[in-house]
Amino acid sequence: MVRTAAVNHILQCRQLFHQYVVDMYAKIESERLSFLHYNQKKLRADEYIHLKDSIVNDGRANNLGQLMILPATSTGSPRHMHEYTQDAMTYVRNHGRADLFITFTCNPKWQEIQEELMEDQAPSDRHDLLARVLRQKLIKLVNIITKSHVFGPTRCWMYSIEWQKRGLPHAHILVWLKNKIKADQIDSVISAELPDPEQDPRLFEIIIKTMIHGPCGSINPNSPCTENKKCTKRYPKQLLHDTETGDEGYPSYRRKSSEDGGIKAKIKMRINNFIQEIEIDNK
Repeated sequence: MVRTAAVNHILQCRQLFHQYVVDMYAKIESERLSFLHYNQKKLRADEYIHLKDSIVNDGRANNLGQLMILPATSTGSPRHMHEYTQDAMTYVRNHGRADLFITFTCNPKWQEIQEELMEDQAPSDRHDLLARVLRQKLIKLVNIITKSHVFGPTRCWMYSIEWQKRGLPHAHILVWLKNKIKADQIDSVISAELPDPEQDPRLFEIIIKTMIHGPCGSINPNSPCTENKKCTKRYPKQLLHDTETGDEGYPSYRRKSSEDGGIKAKIKMRINNFIQEIEIDNK
């Protein structure tokens, strides 16, 4: 299909704008670091206790070189991350261990991401776009949990964002609830089973595409998680009628067999460079 001059002009403008945003971020971050570099005395960096300990223990201050101390206000600095760690320990000390541990992963197929990609561009090429979309969706998810109280009233919460090796960000969320979740309430909060495609076809399609582990083990020895024809992630899991607790603090979630009402499905996977249809269940 032949593109018009107007379409080419729009694509070129989008590409220039993207480059402009990246350059501006680099310049702003460079200016911030330059300010910290030339204003160490104003920040009283020489009074930091860790710096004093380093000088005393080493005994030779002239070996330190030109040292620049990043304050806690510098995002991503050691002191910035240390403050977050201290906050987390305060939550645990006051409220005990968290009730919910939720992992929220960026999906490169999200419509908000696909619509903003330029021609011949992959989501991994736009880290700025991935970060912004995940941030907005993460804020929405946290509001649903903490303000809409889908799991009940919350005491406090916190999260940490990490980047995977393949270039996708994901967040680990900890939530403390006012009413603790009991062992017999786990199945009402967590499901490790395939949903019914007739009752919720959209959720079924999402689970099939994004939440199936494998195939691995003897079926696919080339899988990254396979060692000695066994899965290092302990798949397939054991089929259980009810959730069981007590395995070193880790529960074994309910996974019903097909005879017990569990759902089966067929998916197409690439194994040894060939597309094969495989039947899966709650294992």
